[in-house]
Amino acid sequence: MLPKPNSEAPYQGSAERIPIQPRDKLFWVFVLSSCIYFVQGIEGLPAQGLFYYMKETLHFSPEKIMVLNSLIIAAWIIKPVIGYIIDNFLRKSAWIFIALGLDMALILILGTWGLPIVILVAILIINSTNAAFRDVAVDGIMCVEGKRYNATGKIQSVQWISISVSGLITGIGGGYVAQYWGYKMGFLCLMPFYIITAIATYCYKKSNSEEKNPSQNTLFADLKKLFVNQRLLILCLFIFLYKYSPSFGTPLFFIQRDVFKWGKIWIGALGTIGTVFQICGAVLYYKCSQKINLKRWLYISVFLGAATSMSYLYYTPVTAIVYDVIYGFLGMFIYVMILDFMARNTLKGLETTSFALLCSVSNLALITSDLSGAFLLPKIGLHWLIIISSVTSFLCLPLIKKIE
Repeated sequence: MLPKPNSEAPYQGSAERIPIQPRDKLFWVFVLSSCIYFVQGIEGLPAQGLFYYMKETLHFSPEKIMVLNSLIIAAWIIKPVIGYIIDNFLRKSAWIFIALGLDMALILILGTWGLPIVILVAILIINSTNAAFRDVAVDGIMCVEGKRYNATGKIQSVQWISISVSGLITGIGGGYVAQYWGYKMGFLCLMPFYIITAIATYCYKKSNSEEKNPSQNTLFADLKKLFVNQRLLILCLFIFLYKYSPSFGTPLFFIQRDVFKWGKIWIGALGTIGTVFQICGAVLYYKCSQKINLKRWLYISVFLGAATSMSYLYYTPVTAIVYDVIYGFLGMFIYVMILDFMARNTLKGLETTSFALLCSVSNLALITSDLSGAFLLPKIGLHWLIIISSVTSFLCLPLIKKIE
């Protein structure tokens, strides 16, 4: 059953001030969430150039690139620790400012100098950690306010519409940057977006009397509350199994480049086409997030995931386009649905940390998928990797009936 919105509007500051109406409060949550997620998406602008640098300049194999990608996002599996830090030290907006400041300094380094691969990857790990801090901070706001007004699905739909819109830019823009400028210029192009997001964060802070979490719990105490909650542990296991399947995305990218002979800009354009349909999927979930039966759709999504994975056994220039269009739409609808499901099941009083825990489990599953895919690819080949990936989609199925 969906939680009921509070009947009383929350007050900002002292009792003498005019109460904030839910729509006004959520407006600023929407603005801040949109900006943070837009930046998260636009940070993919140098990704194509960086991929081609590793593939065509450094001559890295698909499995090596997959391992490096898993290292870069490793910080996202310690999001509960990040959540504790954000909840107990400074304000959420302050952590967003700090992360953005570090990001600006780092992209100047990445965009100015040619760095050895070890230093390059190290800086990308720090940059990814900054993104994790921004993400946890804004998701904490989303969980608290979204559960209060029964709007977690709507807020997350707006977040992912925003990140998809930025994906439209990175699709074509990333291909153009990779073709003509290289990954360094891609990093430098991020600067104005960081500045705009900092301004939006300042406006949100001024319009909302943001308070620090009054809890003085230690990290150990907070984690103990999480890990003794049997229902939350079942949810964690479900999320891991739901998200895990040996990855084969990077080998498909190699096929597009080496077998199909697609150009960098066309690959970017294809990504843009898929992103348009992702936006449609997020808009659809925004419209029906408060009406659908989440448990029923969890079952449906498992079978859809297995079927879509298996379809990649037939991968041609035509089907590659068809898959990007259809799966972009379905994939985004299901992705936002899972995030909504996670947000609704956070622990009261520990929304930031418990949502971060669930997201960390999801990210751990993705990292494990990359590593297992990189391990299996040279041993069994792409076709068997796709089959195994499809079969593992069903591992989470027995746990759905245990979720209330």
